[in-house]
Amino acid sequence: MSVAIVKYNAGNVCSVINALHRLGIEPVVTDDASQLRQADHVIFPGQGEASSAMAYLREHGLDNVIRQLTQPVLGICVGQQLLCTHSEEGNVDCLGIFRTDVRRFQPQPGFKVPAMGWNNIDPSPHGGFCLPGNVYFVHSYYCTLCEDTAAVAHYTRPFSAALHRDNFYATQFHPEKSGPVGEAILRNFLNL
Repeated sequence: MSVAIVKYNAGNVCSVINALHRLGIEPVVTDDASQLRQADHVIFPGQGEASSAMAYLREHGLDNVIRQLTQPVLGICVGQQLLCTHSEEGNVDCLGIFRTDVRRFQPQPGFKVPAMGWNNIDPSPHGGFCLPGNVYFVHSYYCTLCEDTAAVAHYTRPFSAALHRDNFYATQFHPEKSGPVGEAILRNFLNL
């Protein structure tokens, strides 16, 4: 099985590579359109800022490449957010795969921003790649609930912890840092 990780100058790639190694997968990290199109699965991870990430994707033509992929694609953290319609982070239009927006958490008593730590997710009936359980989050922005919501978590409000539309899957949490539950979710994605 060939797995390509989208290279777009975002952080968190090493932990995804290590998680895939634990599953017996040797991924390629690339911004080459042909390698992305030929891979069996594509992972779009990241920690970073939405507007600069979108600028890199557009500059390298990866925005159109990602939209046109037909194999299973998994966005993680900022990767999930960039698959949405619009982000408040840098006020930027994103890839528009998922029909929802990305908004900033507003601090409230007892809730710090960024949200960091373990939180429970509740998969929706069509969120088949997700499993219930505690997973690890680090984020200041969240995807609003929508028809593509595959799992819900709560932090100041309910939000889309995972999304799914056609061959596109995404998690706001980091499955590669979420212990056995996260490993099972990654395995479910790779078995698609």
